[in-house]
Amino acid sequence: MTLFTPLQLGNVLLRNRIVVSPMCQYSAVDGVPNDWHLVHLGSRAVGGAGLVFTEATAVSAEGRISPGDTGIWNDAQQAAWTRIAEFVRAQGAAVGIQLAHAGRKGSTEVPWRGGKALAADAMPWVPVAPSAIAFADGYPQPAALDDAGIQKVIADFVAAARRARAAGFEVIELHAAHGYLVHEFLSPLSNTRGDRYGGSLSNRARLLRAIVSAVRTEWPAPRPLFVRVSATDWVDGGWDIDECVTLARWLKSDGVDLIDVSSGGNAAHAKIAVGPGYQVPFASRIRRDAAIGTGAVGLITDAHQAQKILLDGNADLIIMARETLRDPYFPRRAAKELGATIEAPIQYQRAW
Repeated sequence: MTLFTPLQLGNVLLRNRIVVSPMCQYSAVDGVPNDWHLVHLGSRAVGGAGLVFTEATAVSAEGRISPGDTGIWNDAQQAAWTRIAEFVRAQGAAVGIQLAHAGRKGSTEVPWRGGKALAADAMPWVPVAPSAIAFADGYPQPAALDDAGIQKVIADFVAAARRARAAGFEVIELHAAHGYLVHEFLSPLSNTRGDRYGGSLSNRARLLRAIVSAVRTEWPAPRPLFVRVSATDWVDGGWDIDECVTLARWLKSDGVDLIDVSSGGNAAHAKIAVGPGYQVPFASRIRRDAAIGTGAVGLITDAHQAQKILLDGNADLIIMARETLRDPYFPRRAAKELGATIEAPIQYQRAW
């Protein structure tokens, strides 16, 4: 298994193991992706990636992080995504959408405007969470979801999956990481509920498993279904890798094909030991102990580094974020470095 070995995932064949990670662009209007998103995602498909993911795409208006987030809860958004998905597929890449709900980290400004709670004149909304605990100082106070609210969240994910299928997406990833709503339910730091959605691991995992089961009614196998997790909160007493392995076993039995393994995001003051490939050991352990495919992400910036992760059996996919912002053509550069052949668009072949 090498970086340029194709991978069959359900009914989708990836031309290589390089995945463009979901990366928020905060550039939509009313949740509708635009030419920026077409060029951003299309460039990375032309660049040779095997799979290109959209940014975290909200399943509802209140599920956005910021007013600049993309969404897929109405017809206008679906139509805009259809155009983008078609272009990405036409370049030979598979196209995926990450479905997300921001939870208590919603109703905030875009990062370059500070990223904290929206001002009163910016049309803020009340974010929701498992418990009424703000993420950090300067963030809005969330409302704790009641049972009806939880059922609406599940229904919103199902409706988004239906729209994603109609828009021509080939892979869905459910966002259960980085301190957003589903991760908030998983972690005892943010979930202090006393009902069937709080307390034990099985209760804290109930929402995610319900979403997976419900989404599978609109996104049946063999359509690939990923889940992105944070393997640890990096805080004592928080969500950790042991619970994450157990969750991954359950998700495999629920019909999930691959775990995209990230970390952190749910504790504002967590101390994270960041370094090249620092999250790879989490992907490796989940792959080994839960017997499910994994994607490794986090400071993977070099072709030989990515190749070694695969050769050592630590992951099945290399999911890359900032390096693909710096170089949309990373897969072509990596192929040259590793002595692999990668087809170029006919318009560009005279350069290779």
